[in-house]
Amino acid sequence: MADDNAQGRIPTVIADDVHIVYRVNGAGGGRGSATAALSRMVRRGKGEPRGVRKVHAVRGVSFTAYRGEAIGLIGTNGSGKSTLLRAIAGLLPTESGHVYTDGQPSLLGVNAALMSDLTGERNVVLGGLAMGMTQAEIRSRYQEIVDFSGIN
Repeated sequence: MADDNAQGRIPTVIADDVHIVYRVNGAGGGRGSATAALSRMVRRGKGEPRGVRKVHAVRGVSFTAYRGEAIGLIGTNGSGKSTLLRAIAGLLPTESGHVYTDGQPSLLGVNAALMSDLTGERNVVLGGLAMGMTQAEIRSRYQEIVDFSGIN
């Protein structure tokens, strides 16, 4: 990595052995919801509650993205692409491993942040406000945002 930095390459995203696990509540075994809730409360602190299964959505992903690079995530439906992007954007915690970013990553993609019933301009304004930008900052960076995101 020292050689890369010596050549002026600056890492912007580092994923280091990232694992993401979802916990999914299964059926309560035919028991009523009040009984299931009571059982969960009694079992607190004793490991995973009964009926909860783990889904390992992302397993051991590592990469370094450098400023100016584009990286494509390719995989079948349900393979963890969007889950990994959510972790990079800071929206999901990792079970193990780490994600390091230079700056504040944005999650821009199909249906990730855009609202289809709004115009492109309104989406840019809404997204900027959600990121804490002022109206003046959004106006001054509007074209840069449009060019980056590909919004028409």
